[in-house]
Amino acid sequence: MKIITVEAYILNIGKPSFRPVVTRILTDEGITGYGEASLGFSSGPEGALGMIREIAPLVIGMDPMAHEAIWNRMYYDSFWGQGGGAAIMSAISAIDIAVWDIRGKALGVSVGTLLGGRMRDSLRAYASQIQFGWSKEGITGGKGYSPDLLAEQAAAAVSDGYDAVKVNLLTYAPDGSRYGILKGPLPGKVLREAERRMKAVREAVGEDVDILLENHGFTDKEAALSLADVCAPYRAFFIEEPCTQEEVQNCAEFASRCSVPVAGGERIYGKRAFANFFEARALAVAQPDVGSSGGITETKKICDMADTFDVNIQTHLSGSPIITAASVQLESAVPNFLIHEHIVTCLSPAYRDLCIYDDQPLGGRLSVPDRPGIGQELTGEAMEKALVKTVIS
Repeated sequence: MKIITVEAYILNIGKPSFRPVVTRILTDEGITGYGEASLGFSSGPEGALGMIREIAPLVIGMDPMAHEAIWNRMYYDSFWGQGGGAAIMSAISAIDIAVWDIRGKALGVSVGTLLGGRMRDSLRAYASQIQFGWSKEGITGGKGYSPDLLAEQAAAAVSDGYDAVKVNLLTYAPDGSRYGILKGPLPGKVLREAERRMKAVREAVGEDVDILLENHGFTDKEAALSLADVCAPYRAFFIEEPCTQEEVQNCAEFASRCSVPVAGGERIYGKRAFANFFEARALAVAQPDVGSSGGITETKKICDMADTFDVNIQTHLSGSPIITAASVQLESAVPNFLIHEHIVTCLSPAYRDLCIYDDQPLGGRLSVPDRPGIGQELTGEAMEKALVKTVIS
């Protein structure tokens, strides 16, 4: 079997800020595989697509069953692979995931089986980014800029069966504008507002629901420490991306001073970069994104390495159902899985119509499909309506 064509799409769900980048690989035996580059939101889609165009010729003619050979060719022969970074690693990831999808389909088994077999049939899931709303319409525009609004959105997620929610307490200022980047010890009025919001969410969901704190790297070390201090009495499950992850020792110092477990990894690329964080004891929960950390091939190695440091795994998710499907297969097969991210975007009809299967959590748990490969494919309509399509053969 040989790879004969790589197709890449920027998908259209009607939101300029969210344009998933998906690959489809065709083989000479008629088996196709799907993958995704996790730069589909904000300013990343065109960069990911451009890099896919550049490295796809490297894999044409290769045997998709030889996933390690394909990964190494992309990483080393692209020259830029060894530098890591979002664009190159996302492109490698998109192709690698599609290769694993083909391998599973060729053998008639799920990717989870290829990874050693599933360790769990369902995944505990959390409702993610409730500051943007929580409804079957996805992001509703109902900004969570007051304690009452956040409490309402947290309660809505719990009523859907979730026993964990994630919130960024500092996305919006009290007037609904964005706080933006916050540096240094936080002013008292900001800390008091953050505490009011955390308290309201805790009271709305009760003591048995876990609250995960999101920061998006929008605070520096000192600001994040002051935020964690006021939230700690309300039992934060973890604090995610409390400060920029470009400097490992800074993150390690934060972790040593913070009473809340630290999570991160969506902007850490490849096993070598993650090794630095593990050795520095900078993370309690690693969050590699399968669509930018190097695909299934590399992310599985990251998970195994994390396990040797007693670091738990929650893959970062903010893409189409393709990347969700790949991540679910990986999470089902690693021993140090902690919890699965289900972002509010996943609830919207436009998102759910992209693929042929609509796998959603029920009662706060997501069942692991046993379909061949990653167990998900784009619909013909999604490909026809794509904003951009490119073909490399």
